[in-house]
Amino acid sequence: MRGWWKELAGLVLPADCAGCGAPRAVLCGECRDDLSGAGAGLVRPVVRRAGPAGLPEVYAGARYEGAVRAVVLAHKERGALPLAGPLGAALAAAVARAGGGAGHGGAGELVLVPVPSARRTLRARGHDPARRTALAASGRLRGAGAAARVAPVLRLRRAVADQAGLGARERQENLAGALEVRPGGVRLTAGARIVLVDDLITTGATLAEAARALRAAGLRVDAAAVVAAPARSFVRSGGKDPIDNPYRPKIL
Repeated sequence: MRGWWKELAGLVLPADCAGCGAPRAVLCGECRDDLSGAGAGLVRPVVRRAGPAGLPEVYAGARYEGAVRAVVLAHKERGALPLAGPLGAALAAAVARAGGGAGHGGAGELVLVPVPSARRTLRARGHDPARRTALAASGRLRGAGAAARVAPVLRLRRAVADQAGLGARERQENLAGALEVRPGGVRLTAGARIVLVDDLITTGATLAEAARALRAAGLRVDAAAVVAAPARSFVRSGGKDPIDNPYRPKIL
């Protein structure tokens, strides 16, 4: 009920742009362009040259700064639910750059697996931002001809500390072994191309743990995609991928 009411209010009541504050626009055209995915590309964790062991290739749809940062936070922390659509556009572009869109030679079904949040976090927010954005992205991918769907098959198997303020090594230790595939999750995703999705990447610890959990269940992780990443994390076009680990299969 809480999430339904927030969504209805966001659609009906006038509001300022979540990105720049322009009056009477949930998201103005300029800020929407920032989330169009035009700058989508390969990214790496910002804290080290090589990402955590097992981190798949990660692609981001936008740079996490300015209006993009404001929109991500408005959706994630303040329940501005109509922003899932524009955020989903950036995420869809990242998935496509990872090789998960129509026209990349991919055959068969594409499954977006969102990274789960703790139940207490979801209760506090009143919605699941990662899953909502993934659903918006899958809709855009289907509109572009890809056989895409969302499968929230991951869950936390133990309590974890709040990641805010933790360094790279502390985040890895905090999350080690924390995720698992839900019962029936293998059946829901077996044979599909799997792309892990989340809103952001910083150290890469969360995506690496999510990939480990899927592989432990016998599933192949083709890539990961996020809505946004810090500007300095984007790999230069034509540059060598600095993430050097053996778990980087391409989406064929």
